[in-house]
Amino acid sequence: MIGEQSVSGRYRARADAFEAKVAAVLPDQWDNPSPCARWTALEVVDHVIDMHGVMVGHAIARTEDPLTDFREARRVVEDALVSRASEEVSTPGGSMTLEEHVDQVVSDDLVLHGWDLARATGQDETIPAADVERLWATATAVPAELMHRFRTPGAFGPGVEVYGPEVPVPAAAPLQDRLLGYVGRDPLSKSL
Repeated sequence: MIGEQSVSGRYRARADAFEAKVAAVLPDQWDNPSPCARWTALEVVDHVIDMHGVMVGHAIARTEDPLTDFREARRVVEDALVSRASEEVSTPGGSMTLEEHVDQVVSDDLVLHGWDLARATGQDETIPAADVERLWATATAVPAELMHRFRTPGAFGPGVEVYGPEVPVPAAAPLQDRLLGYVGRDPLSKSL
């Protein structure tokens, strides 16, 4: 079960799922709008790649192929999880290990942005139940004061918005839909 995996194992499972979604994007779908305001499907993948670089402290080399670029970003993070996992890093949330930072940021991003990419390109939008439960517990445990910062564009740097404004979702909706609404996506709208 993903919730019981090591940080590296959880990252690998999530990266596998995200990579499969990137590989399935058709050439004419890269410009499709995504659920992330102002981002296309390609810009979602670019963001994920950029965040991988942020985690390891340097930019990821780019080609003309998003799949090749994601695979390189993934390789760099996986290498860092082996060689630098216990290294202390400074983050907006305070000091933590590189492993903790990868787990709390880029690994979770793979899940949420995987949904964004799936929605933008007509792929299966199902998030594994263990990931939904883990991300729901994490997101709803954030204190209101910090959640306000998470929802404020630019609070963590230029152009950075951790979560969008909450989208109302019925309390009886599946947990995946409630999670997506909580972090600023509209799971009830039709696929893009």
